[in-house]
Amino acid sequence: MHVLALLAGAWTFVPGTLRRLVQGRGRGRLGVGLLMTIAASGAVLLGHVGEAAALAFLFSLAEALEDRSMDRAKQGLRALLALMPETARVRRPDGPRTVPAAEVSAGDVLLLGAGDRVATDGVVETGRSWVDTSAITGESIPVEVGPGDEVHAGSVNGSGSISLRATADGRDNSLTQIVRLVDQAHAAKGERARLADRIARPLVPTVLVVAVLVALVGVVTGDPMTWVERALVVLVAASPCALAIAVPVTVISSIGSASKLGVVIKSGAAFEQLGTIRTVALDKTGTLTRNQPCVVDVAVTEGHSDLDVLAIAAALESVSTHPLATAILTAASGSSVQADDVQEIPGHGITGTIRGGVVRAGSPRWITPGALGDQTRDMASQGMSVVMVEEDSQVIGAIGIRDELRADAAEAVAALHAQGIRTVMLTGDNELTARAIAAEAGIDEVHAEQLPTDKASHIRHLTAQSPTAMIGDGINDAPALASASVGIAMGVTGTAAAVESADVAFTGTDLRQLPAALAHARRGRRIMTGNIGLALAIIVVLFPLALFGVLGLAAVVLVHEVAEVVVIANGMRAARAEGVHSQGTPSRAGQDNRETPPTREAAECAAAQN
Repeated sequence: MHVLALLAGAWTFVPGTLRRLVQGRGRGRLGVGLLMTIAASGAVLLGHVGEAAALAFLFSLAEALEDRSMDRAKQGLRALLALMPETARVRRPDGPRTVPAAEVSAGDVLLLGAGDRVATDGVVETGRSWVDTSAITGESIPVEVGPGDEVHAGSVNGSGSISLRATADGRDNSLTQIVRLVDQAHAAKGERARLADRIARPLVPTVLVVAVLVALVGVVTGDPMTWVERALVVLVAASPCALAIAVPVTVISSIGSASKLGVVIKSGAAFEQLGTIRTVALDKTGTLTRNQPCVVDVAVTEGHSDLDVLAIAAALESVSTHPLATAILTAASGSSVQADDVQEIPGHGITGTIRGGVVRAGSPRWITPGALGDQTRDMASQGMSVVMVEEDSQVIGAIGIRDELRADAAEAVAALHAQGIRTVMLTGDNELTARAIAAEAGIDEVHAEQLPTDKASHIRHLTAQSPTAMIGDGINDAPALASASVGIAMGVTGTAAAVESADVAFTGTDLRQLPAALAHARRGRRIMTGNIGLALAIIVVLFPLALFGVLGLAAVVLVHEVAEVVVIANGMRAARAEGVHSQGTPSRAGQDNRETPPTREAAECAAAQN
């Protein structure tokens, strides 16, 4: 059984250790695995197969607890590539033709109908529409586009028909660049050494040199067997048994208890990094906000009420496919007003008749605000999208719509600041909206109108200054999540690409889980550091005693086993987690902070409007 245990344990790390020894460079060839391999081999040569089996088993257990994030990255890349349409309609001299998206070249004219996904970056040549850019910029409210406006690959066209002049090839555009960024960031992150390996790099060569010198003493003195045996005892004494188990026991305890906070930590390396975070970068849409635009303000002219304006707008928007229509319909729930002859004018708004009168609802660029000019400018300055409502050629109201801040966002940001953690907002949304939301949340530093490449660049800059976590939920956040020291995804509302690109995922939607998770990781890291200190102390004490023959193999093994028990007991303390509290009630894995979505959204929109 000892032999089988030895072979099974060694199989998990000896092949990799040998490959690293042959293919690695400099000190990168050396690691805990090499020392464990030599120590186990030495124990076998001394006839202590049981001890060798124990060493192999402990270290193989440690290796089994390490992360598999590189495999997860491949799944994330597949989710990103799924956004790319397989075909595109292109204008040719002999008429429109459907070609594979990869064959689109810069200069081609793409023809987009309602609901079509854009195959590559381009500029609008003809037509007007609104475009859903949430996959690329994260902006929750669609953007109106017309001749001369840029449109990014992966965006989804609204109800209008437009033509685009491609400015990039189908194989090389903003969406394929996101995929490359995620791939490169994961590759770079995979090269970061774990804490135990960083400690082992100077330890391993030192132990090996001393062991060789001890064996040479035997050759010089004429008693090689005694000194070779002592050299092997030195190797066993210096074998990092406790060090090998110190980190994974603490990590597995902390990761398990983190689930009570509604936090899924994917790997030991992610846990180690999570405990060092000093800066948190947050996406806006879907992270700080609910990603559910709602009516937050209504301005009316004399003789009209909020309900009148909302009812007329809702009657028109009831047949619209525009995302803002949902916000208006929710605000006007219960209205019985109906509109006839409704027509949607892409890029402008919608028109119809109510009780014989002509009514319109749409952009301030289409319907002049008139007497409500000051109110509409004030709404726009607060980051709202404004819908004007007109009856019989007279403006009767303006509706302000915005994706509102989560109820718990400001409290979470305040808790981060109380822990001495810097907060930064990175968003693809416009400057006014971003600054308005940031002010409400208590975030001072804002970077708006950011493309995925810009977000990733900012994260790399922040990470160079201090360990940085990025929290987001969209496909556009994937490169930044992968580039951060720790990427954190909103698991419930997040896209597959964001969740797979991240190192940590929340199972709930309560942002107060974030400061709680960081505090939990810091505590676990302190325990882990204590364990590593104890493990190193054991090696420092045993090494000279074994070197001078004071302790034999049996005594060395006994001390190692006692140290392992102590380290395991200490590491299990990390299993205790303190929950997120809301008015004195602990949040359990995101369960009590989840309501039925429609109920919660309606209530929060109503609160925002009030």
